[in-house]
Amino acid sequence: MTVKIAFQGELGAYSHEACVRARPDMDPLPCKSFEEVIEAVRSGAASLAMLPVENTTYGRVADIHRLLPGSGLHIIDEAFVRVRICLMAPKGTALDDIKIVRAHPVLLPQCHTYLATNNIRGESAVDSAGAAAELAASPEPGVGVLASEMAAKTHGLDVLVRGIEDNDTNTTRFLIMSPQADLSRRGDTHMITSFVFRVRNLPAALYKAMGGFATNGINMTKLESYMVDGEFTATQFYADIAGHPEDTNVQHAMEELGFFTSEIKVLGTYPAAFARD
Repeated sequence: MTVKIAFQGELGAYSHEACVRARPDMDPLPCKSFEEVIEAVRSGAASLAMLPVENTTYGRVADIHRLLPGSGLHIIDEAFVRVRICLMAPKGTALDDIKIVRAHPVLLPQCHTYLATNNIRGESAVDSAGAAAELAASPEPGVGVLASEMAAKTHGLDVLVRGIEDNDTNTTRFLIMSPQADLSRRGDTHMITSFVFRVRNLPAALYKAMGGFATNGINMTKLESYMVDGEFTATQFYADIAGHPEDTNVQHAMEELGFFTSEIKVLGTYPAAFARD
C-alpha cells in the first residue's frame, strides 16, 4: 500500500514542493481545500497532512488557525519552503510576448515590481499550479503563469524567468500533521511545542498568563490572536514555544498559564527545523 501525504492545491503547488522536500518517500495527494486535506487523513486516504500556516511576506494563512484545534490531528514536524516565483508559458513563447500572467491573488502582489516594470498585467486565478495546468492544456497567445518551477516541470511549461518575487527572503512555513501524536524527543535541534488557549475574563489575564513563560526562561517564538465562533469577545490564542512538555520549566509555565485560561490544547511537539536559523 502506497503511503500518501495530502496537501491543498494542484500538483506543482508550493505545498506539493513542501511534501517532496520533507517526505520524499511518500506520494503527494492533492486536495481542493484545507478541509479536504484534513478529512483525507481522518479517513485514512492519506497518512499525513501538509498545511501552510504562515508566510514571511503576507503573514498568516487564512482559516488554518481556526481549523487546527478541531482537526483531530497532531503536529509532528514543520517544514519551510523558500517561495521562488517563476514566470512560465507554453513552449516556444518568448518573454517579450507576455502581456498577461495568471496566479493566485496572494502571489501577484509579491511580483509587483517586475510586472509593473515590464508592463505585464496580472489576473487572479483560484490556484497558481492549476492555472499552469490549464494554460498547458489550452495555450493562449500572450498569456503566462506565475508559479513554482515544479509547476512548470509538472505541466510541461517553459520557465521564461526565475525569481521575480520582490522579497528575496519570501518563505512559507508548513506544519506536518498526523492522526497520532509524537511526543518523543527527536532531531538534532531543540523541540517546539504548539498550543492554543483562551484567557479567562479577568483584568490583565493575558499579561499574567504570559508571565509564567518569562519567569521560567522560555522563549515564545510565536503568539497570535484570532476570533472564534463569530464573536468579538471570543478570542483564542495560538502559541509556539521552544521546549518540550516534559521540561520542568515548561511544566511550571503551563501550570501557571492554566490559572488564567479557560481552555488549553496542545497541538503538537516537534523538532525545530534548521530553516529557523
